[in-house]
Amino acid sequence: MNSAQQKMYKKVHDQPIFRGLTEEKFAELMAECKITYYRKSAKVNYFITPHEGLLLILTGTAEIFIVGDDGQSFALEEVQEGEVIGFSNIAYYLGESNRPLDHHRLVLEVVEDSYCLQIPYAVLKERIDDTDVRDAILKLMSIRLANVYASLGEQVKLSDEWGESEPYVRRVEDFMNSSVITASEDASVQQIARIMVDNSISSLMVVDQEEQLIGIITKKDLVQRVVAQVANGELKAKDIMTKKLHTISRHDYYYEVLSAFYKNGVKHLPVIEGNRLVGIVTLSNLIFKRDRGSMGVLKTIEEASFENLPAVKNAIYDVLSSLINDDISTIHTLEIVTKLYDRLARHCVKLAVQSLERQGKGTPPVPFAWYEMGSGARGEQFMLTDQDHFLVYTDPHEDDRKHVAFYFSLLGDAIVKHLEKAGYSRCVGKMMSSEVQWRGSVSDWQQRLRNWALKATNDDILLGYNFLSFRFLMGDASLHNHFVRMVQIQLKSSQTFLYHMAQQEQNNPIPQVNQSFLALFKGRGTREIIDIKKNALFPMHHCLQILGVQKNIITRTPLQLVDDLVQLGELSAGFADDIRHAYEIALRTRIQLAWKKHLRDESITTEIQFASMRRWQQDEITTMLTTVHALQSHLLAKL
Repeated sequence: MNSAQQKMYKKVHDQPIFRGLTEEKFAELMAECKITYYRKSAKVNYFITPHEGLLLILTGTAEIFIVGDDGQSFALEEVQEGEVIGFSNIAYYLGESNRPLDHHRLVLEVVEDSYCLQIPYAVLKERIDDTDVRDAILKLMSIRLANVYASLGEQVKLSDEWGESEPYVRRVEDFMNSSVITASEDASVQQIARIMVDNSISSLMVVDQEEQLIGIITKKDLVQRVVAQVANGELKAKDIMTKKLHTISRHDYYYEVLSAFYKNGVKHLPVIEGNRLVGIVTLSNLIFKRDRGSMGVLKTIEEASFENLPAVKNAIYDVLSSLINDDISTIHTLEIVTKLYDRLARHCVKLAVQSLERQGKGTPPVPFAWYEMGSGARGEQFMLTDQDHFLVYTDPHEDDRKHVAFYFSLLGDAIVKHLEKAGYSRCVGKMMSSEVQWRGSVSDWQQRLRNWALKATNDDILLGYNFLSFRFLMGDASLHNHFVRMVQIQLKSSQTFLYHMAQQEQNNPIPQVNQSFLALFKGRGTREIIDIKKNALFPMHHCLQILGVQKNIITRTPLQLVDDLVQLGELSAGFADDIRHAYEIALRTRIQLAWKKHLRDESITTEIQFASMRRWQQDEITTMLTTVHALQSHLLAKL
């Protein structure tokens, strides 16, 4: 057995169904199972008879479709590595019912190359008497049921069209342009330009001799790399094309594509299967397909002046309303609106710089970088909240120090005014670039961090927590890199400060869900109240921040931090999944609460009445708080 096979068999042995078996017994059962390799896009008719058993995805990803007697099909769910298919037959195996899919069949469509293990009924029958195996299967079935319900929710939305618009959960293959104009890598610039003019297109895909996609040429490429450089006519497609491509799959959802446009700042996305070009989607095409005027929000942002900045907020809220009504996942919703808020914030800074220039105050005398903090920096900004940001600029010459400081004091004030005009209220705690303690040179910031670490008062710790969520949004990239290195070095020498931060977490424990909530809150003059921010999100952020700093990781969103900590071995993969699940529950609960209050024109709060929630919601909150408590305990154990 080679190393690849050994690795595969170990992966199987670690699965709950086979865990704890002797090597001899494991080999005996594996002899009855079958490992099969499926190529991308393969369609597999599975469960023709119930005795085929279960199917375990060892590597790769696949989608399950239910096909009826009439030939119609719809996507039921996506399954990934480590997941099992075939639980619909469990009741049949146990002799409790007939097969639920006798009038339908399951079709597995492979999204990426996959290895799967078929576990026949005979093996399952032998192992199902083991209590641990039954418990593991029950847990897997519960998770699968939740996923199926979520998928069915999306399918319901598909059938509930809103006017002439396309739902956000349509697949790329439903709206992409399959007729793609291409050119060879050796085509001349003149040929490229003529093709684009004749076909009235703004982009062209470049393919090699095997028709494999290798690049893209846009009008911008022609202008920047040909016209602007007064190049000769000997240039070819391969000389001016963009080789680093952002691509999508025909199986991606509308809202995932929309997010890709915003995230990567592009206007054309080739659709590929493997390396084969099968279509193209443009941003304008996507917006036209959606046909909800609010999707012009990008143009609204880029063309906004100081006077009409308030209109941008309404445009973004229209997009937000569409995402909520289409029941898009919380993480994807925040991913999309965060990109819009980022554009808005950058535009406000850009307008602020321009306003000073018009007033005769000049341009930035040295390079600067502008950062967001708080929910905006963490990618959690749902609705426009208060401002949290700071300014950093390059250390000036001693003779220019006063002049540089004066200019950036003006810029800080201008940024705050523009953001306020756009709908961001001023920060009550004055954590804004307009305040001298939230702007300065790199050296100023270095001394500031030292002071926080030396004093380590509760206020300093609060400032440290808010600062550690920072995210670079606009300015000089070299300065940003220099600033990040300085912060990493400073934090490395401030371990005592981190200890005090962790101690503060210990002094603010998570509500224990195994106690009576009535007892927890007795005597406080309130009913059973949980503050999603204070009892869940903030502790989660703080723990991840401290763990990240210990590993020299900063400027990351919570989910990015979780991924990084798993890679570094700080968190186990299973615990990380629990954290991600808890994070989404907390965000979803917060967003649903805030949006309902917004629609009723009520003050936004993050407090929920636990007793008034449905039982399944209470169970979710309980699970979420348990995970946050476990994360807090993990941190305290480390320190």
